[in-house]
This record gives sequence, C-alpha cells and structure tokens, in this order.
Amino acid sequence: MADEDIISRIKYLMQELGYKQVAFAGKIGIDTSNLSKYLNGKLPISDSLINRLVVNLGVSKQWLEDGTDIPFAKAAQTIPVSAQLAVPQHGTPVYDIDVTAGSMPRSRMFADDQIVGWVDLPDVANTGCRIVRVSGDSMSPVVRNGDYIAIRELTNLQYIFWGQIYVVVLDDFRMLKYVRRNDNPALVTLRSANPDYDDMEIARADIRDLMLVQHIIHLDTRI
Repeated sequence: MADEDIISRIKYLMQELGYKQVAFAGKIGIDTSNLSKYLNGKLPISDSLINRLVVNLGVSKQWLEDGTDIPFAKAAQTIPVSAQLAVPQHGTPVYDIDVTAGSMPRSRMFADDQIVGWVDLPDVANTGCRIVRVSGDSMSPVVRNGDYIAIRELTNLQYIFWGQIYVVVLDDFRMLKYVRRNDNPALVTLRSANPDYDDMEIARADIRDLMLVQHIIHLDTRI
C-alpha cells in the first residue's frame, strides 16, 4: 500500500465528514501533531493508524489500503414500517420525498419541514446520511419499489466509486443507478439492476449532484 494514496484517502474522509485536523485527530484518538505528520508524509502510515480509522470511523479497511470497495460499507437492512420513525431528533432523519421522482430543487429536498421522523440504526448513525424513499423497478431486486435508502451527498463530483449505486441528479430529473466507468472519460455509464432496462450514457458535465447509497432499507409490511 502506497502511503501517498492512503494520505489522499484520509484527506478525502476529513473533507467528506467535515472534520478539521484537531477534531479529526480527537475522533480517531491520536495527537494532532502526529496527524499532521502523517498527512505531510513525515510519519509512515502504520497499521495502528489504519485500525484506528477503521474502528473509530467505521471505514472500510480495504478501501483505505488499496482504494477498492467504498469508504463506508453499505448493507441492506429490513425494519418494520413503524419502527422508530417517531423518535424525535435522534438517529438519522427520514425525509418525505421520493428521491427518484420529480425535480424538487436541492434546497427544498432536505429542508427541515420535509423530515417526517428519525431512524436509529447503528450502522447508519453518524455517517452524515439522510433517508429517502425510492420508487420504480429499474433497480429491482437490489432496491425494490417503495424501499428506503440512506444516501450521502458527495462534495467532490470527480471522485466516483465506480460500480456503486448513486442517486444521479441532472437538470430535469433524478435517477437511482449503478455508475460505471465509460471508455470516454467525458461520459459515465448508468446501469440498472433490472436487465429489462438498457444502459445509459451521460456527460459527466451534466451531473449536478451525486448521492452515494450507503444503505438499502427494505420495509417489511407484513408486520
């Protein structure tokens, strides 16, 4: 594993999670001056540092070490429809929007008055995610019609984890798709899980926002 690549990924984590050096050092339990030395390449990246990042931030060790996988592992979870949605302001906010329908502006999508409840799931907490509803069958059976997903907005649209599921925001609509690398670097390929849907090619410049799907939450309506 190349230290400079790991340093780049650590800086990416700091940016995505909104931590300055002092707060980030405190979060992972090391001295601020040592963190600075790691980031400047004056200290070699150690297994101890990697393990601290994995344990304290829930980051994928595989991603940290070689850039494969995604920073925060996603998992499908099944919860009852009524489970904990009424818990006030604790856990991850649930928004009363279908993230794949309509063209509501970003400023309205995640407004406080769109919050209908909170879900307290350990794997989702403290990741900066928001929970939204999806519709349609283009991503079935991975994401089913009516499922909820926990999404996290990216601040750098150039940093794409190829092959992962994103909400892709264009000027006129939003889609839930696998984002695949295209032979033309100016394009990306959008792929559905449902084989009945064809691949789409879109210009990277047309993407207005990307939201990484961290978790898929299947609602069990039988309960």
